[in-house]
Amino acid sequence: MNDLILAIETSCDETAAAVVKNGREVLSNVISSQIALHTLYGGVVPEIASRKHIEKIDPVITMALQEAGVTWDDLSAVGVTYGPGLVGALLVGVAEAKAIAYARKLPLIGVHHIEGHIAANYIEHPDLEPPFLCEVISGGHTHLVIVQDYDTFEILGRTRDDAAGEAFDKVARAIGLGYPGGPKIDQAAKQGDPEAMAFPRTHIVQAGRSTLTYARGSQETGPYDFSFSGLKSAVLNYLNKCRMTGEIWKQEDVAASFQAAVVDTLVDNAMRAAEERQADKLALAGGVASNSALRAAMQRACEERGMKLYIPSPIYCTDNAAMIGVAAWHEWKKGRTSGWDLNAVPNLKLGQR
Repeated sequence: MNDLILAIETSCDETAAAVVKNGREVLSNVISSQIALHTLYGGVVPEIASRKHIEKIDPVITMALQEAGVTWDDLSAVGVTYGPGLVGALLVGVAEAKAIAYARKLPLIGVHHIEGHIAANYIEHPDLEPPFLCEVISGGHTHLVIVQDYDTFEILGRTRDDAAGEAFDKVARAIGLGYPGGPKIDQAAKQGDPEAMAFPRTHIVQAGRSTLTYARGSQETGPYDFSFSGLKSAVLNYLNKCRMTGEIWKQEDVAASFQAAVVDTLVDNAMRAAEERQADKLALAGGVASNSALRAAMQRACEERGMKLYIPSPIYCTDNAAMIGVAAWHEWKKGRTSGWDLNAVPNLKLGQR
């Protein structure tokens, strides 16, 4: 029997719906992006994002069903992102999913957004099964975790301040590239010198700090935390110094040097963790995982150590509903469903429920 999950994702500025079959096969994956709208403001405006989700959610779901060639009667359950994310945006998706599940008498499954990003790796890599090491790198989150089971994670490190994607956006704005910062810095860096500026690489040392394994519980972190605020400040200080002294700087060189610092930090943390835990499989997830320099550097590092690297296609790195459908299916098969009191949790931690 085929299990068909209708999945809904509205955590930020993409209105997305997908139909996923048996937790691995994507029958449809429809995304309505708001990038052009928010570019006018240099970043995501939460109120505008919420209003646009309300406008787009019904047509996107209708299109997802049509592209999948299924009807409401074919569905087995409804999965939806309920956190973390922008509270207004999350509420649109949660309300829609609850209404559909109630009207069609379907199980409702709340999905953690970061778990969705991790689950994106299962779509194109049928051989990938836990346990494995995963680095989740997005606009609001940078996590390094051991995926022990489909719903059980050991957090080795998480961001202490600016996430990698957030730093990309802020630096892109500072050097005049605009929003969204990640793709624009990636493109500009290809024409620049990554060694033009010696921007810092942050490494955090926590003596005596132990990691903690949990299945939806503790929020403790371990010794592999990330910090990109210092790097961001170093770039801003460099630009200010150049303006005060009249020194000429090249946009492409700043982009390349900044990107190199981020990539070095992400690769170094992942490789140190892999060596410590004797991991032979590493997966990347999140929007920054589509960065071409990171993908190439991580591939080289894994090949040197005999590790297998898994990276989703770019369409599954950025926010999408297919990844939510995969995660929802695993939740459902474990017998976990949500009640009608499911609500948006904007600061939901990985492992919480």
